[in-house]
Amino acid sequence: MPLDFWTTACIYGATSVAAGAFGAHGLRARGIPDAKIASWSTAAQYQLVHSAALLAVEAASPGKNLLYAKSFLLAGMTLFSGSIYLLVLDPQRFKFLGPVTPIGGLALIAGWGALAVGSRGRTLLK
Repeated sequence: MPLDFWTTACIYGATSVAAGAFGAHGLRARGIPDAKIASWSTAAQYQLVHSAALLAVEAASPGKNLLYAKSFLLAGMTLFSGSIYLLVLDPQRFKFLGPVTPIGGLALIAGWGALAVGSRGRTLLK
């Protein structure tokens, strides 16, 4: 069964809002330091922005078109934001994920690069 990027982007968008709310209210109540809350906020913001980007790419080019761009954006959101969330919640247990965060960032960059390459010659209005 092929991956439904539209539904996946919607789920990531919704969970980014939930993560942002939890970061703003729940983390402080748990005694998480402000620096870690700021990291959490960055992860939620990146997740939301890239969810919207994934929706836009899927809407503009459904199916297999721009598959690399969509796949890199999805992988990047998962690795970048996911690793930060886990590192904030339990840094000792998930310290092995430290190197995963920049890999996720590179995947996000690769997604934007793949989008640039895959969309060459396209115009917004025809």
